Amino acid sequence: MSSSWSCEIESAVPAPRLFKAAMMDWHNLAPKLASDKIVSAAAVEGDGSAGSVRQFNFAPGMPFSHVKERLDFIDIEKFEVKSSLIEGGGIGTHVESASSHTIFVPKDGGCVVKVVGTYKPLPGANAEEEAERVKGSIIGIIKTAEGYLLANPDAYN
Repeated sequence: MSSSWSCEIESAVPAPRLFKAAMMDWHNLAPKLASDKIVSAAAVEGDGSAGSVRQFNFAPGMPFSHVKERLDFIDIEKFEVKSSLIEGGGIGTHVESASSHTIFVPKDGGCVVKVVGTYKPLPGANAEEEAERVKGSIIGIIKTAEGYLLANPDAYN
């Protein structure tokens, strides 16, 4: 049986800039902005369009060594991305599958980031704990990208 979680994150940064930084270019920004958590990241397949795969390698002491995500759907004009975890993370230990749907909705000069995660837990696994960890990670990504963009007003225009 599949389960899901959702969250909404308010940001003072306009949707186009935050979408580019936190979604489309996060594999380049993450090692610079969150080097204590992500030591390297790269596109391993594709050109950044739908079907592309990115890998994020985590620092020692993090719960997992890496994750690979596939970008399943991208709508640049509507600031929307759907992605699936295909390797690493909790795949095979906590969950059978996991995906997310993220939309950046413009609001009052900034935006609201709406995220819905769906996962299929493995029998006996504490998937709710894993879902909370993933939710916290996504909030951290958005807030880290937001902080960078507020400090660098010319970035991602």
